[in-house]
Amino acid sequence: MKFIADFHLHSKYSRATSPKSDLENFDKWAKIKGIKVLGAGDFTHPEWFKELKEKLEPAEPGLYRLKSEIRNSKFETNSKFQILNSKDETRFILTTEISCIYSKKNRVRKIHIIVFSPSFEIVEKVNAYLGCIGNLKSDGRPILGLDAKELAKIVLNISEDCLIVPAHLMTPWFSLFGSKSGFDSLQECFEEYSKYIFAGETGLSADPKMLWQMPDGRKITLISNSDAHSPAKLGREANVFEGNELNYQSIINGIKRGGRTSANSVNLRLIYTLEFFPEEGKYHYDGHRPCGISLSPAESKKYNNICPNCGKPLTIGVLNRVEQLADRPEGFKPENAIPFKSLVPLEEIIAEAIGRGVGTIGVDKEYKNLIEKFGNEFKVLLDVPRQDLEAVTLPEIAEGIIKVREGKVFIEPGYDGVYGKVRIFSKGEQKNLSKQGALF
Repeated sequence: MKFIADFHLHSKYSRATSPKSDLENFDKWAKIKGIKVLGAGDFTHPEWFKELKEKLEPAEPGLYRLKSEIRNSKFETNSKFQILNSKDETRFILTTEISCIYSKKNRVRKIHIIVFSPSFEIVEKVNAYLGCIGNLKSDGRPILGLDAKELAKIVLNISEDCLIVPAHLMTPWFSLFGSKSGFDSLQECFEEYSKYIFAGETGLSADPKMLWQMPDGRKITLISNSDAHSPAKLGREANVFEGNELNYQSIINGIKRGGRTSANSVNLRLIYTLEFFPEEGKYHYDGHRPCGISLSPAESKKYNNICPNCGKPLTIGVLNRVEQLADRPEGFKPENAIPFKSLVPLEEIIAEAIGRGVGTIGVDKEYKNLIEKFGNEFKVLLDVPRQDLEAVTLPEIAEGIIKVREGKVFIEPGYDGVYGKVRIFSKGEQKNLSKQGALF
């Protein structure tokens, strides 16, 4: 059995999220994407937790599914898709993200933490404790004036079956290793509780090969998740597991063990992660968004990390921060490292191939065509042979999918909150494609 899991997403109760970020649409978009296990998201929010208890029922131990009467209800995504396979039920695992903002060693720290829980009963205990510390109603991702170490202590004292995972490890503003408010090591942040930190999330602006350069990036299992704020963004990063047992504990054990085990010694293991091309993330390069300044680490050094246009400090990005903390050269791969594959969302590939924007009628039509022909997005991106793609879609779209699989892309790196721009085709190729796109 092989399946894809995305553990980090946000409900409609988090800021800057789609009003369609509810369980019904998460369930249906999981099928479209090809995701088996989804994080339930935002379990600390009282209204969302109430919905989780009302709409979910137990499946395998520690996992949940939508109640049957909800699973069989009308598919609410603008009627773009039919229900692809109602028998392939999505599983939900109880997760939330917490923003810890506090002062430590004379600096303000802003660390985002993902918490996994094995049951509603444990969540109720966690929420009761954290509700005495901060206002859990204010946001799906609550802000607590709580040391990250203390959060780990509280949660793990309630249940040692919970899992604490630092989110998007390298982003500047809200992460464990962030240049603006983070730490230089797991030990510095979590102190004696660092031994209970078994995994970290790569985030959109970094990938495993970057984190392998760092000592702590090699100590923990690197997982990848979408951090989706709308159902259509599910799976932009994800995890691929393989094994013969599906339940909460097998997933947690698979994460904890990482690549430090043989295929025959566990019931479930993490076999690879699915990543953004890190240059496409919003904080890969250094820069200053108001001035439109984007700089490589070497260029930033020339300017002493000051914006050459206005004289204000640059936002130091992920690539620069990795270089600061690295003790291994670029390209280093540790023994037993879990491999990864870098992808571009299918809608973006189609959009470039036909010269249209994401969300336009032509792109939506061809996206629907490919999903209905082959079953789900990940199958299209990862598995369908070129000849099968060319039999049902434009050769340019098939070529774009294959190019992404082979890593043959051109990327203008993101910086200071601005997403990077990915091009799959060279400028010469694009001229030829634009004619076919117009015909399409």
